[in-house]
Amino acid sequence: MNMEGAIIKEQGVTFAIVIVKPHIINNSNECSEARAAFQRYFPEMPIILMAQDQNGRPTYQGRKDIVAFLANVHPSRIPWKQYTFS
Repeated sequence: MNMEGAIIKEQGVTFAIVIVKPHIINNSNECSEARAAFQRYFPEMPIILMAQDQNGRPTYQGRKDIVAFLANVHPSRIPWKQYTFS
């Protein structure tokens, strides 16, 4: 499995951001399923889902305090990485 995301440690909290398709962010059931699926790859970390609209603007979904923090961070400042899991 390949995914693009980032692991960030900020203010003592380590969390994972995973890029998903916009339709996942717009469906609470799919958000829950995606978060559960990614949790095995990022154990014991809050999972934040991120999708971009057609203009490249990000939308984050997950823990409210982390989403509020990310709203003030330009996506280019996030250390994105391609993850490969077997």
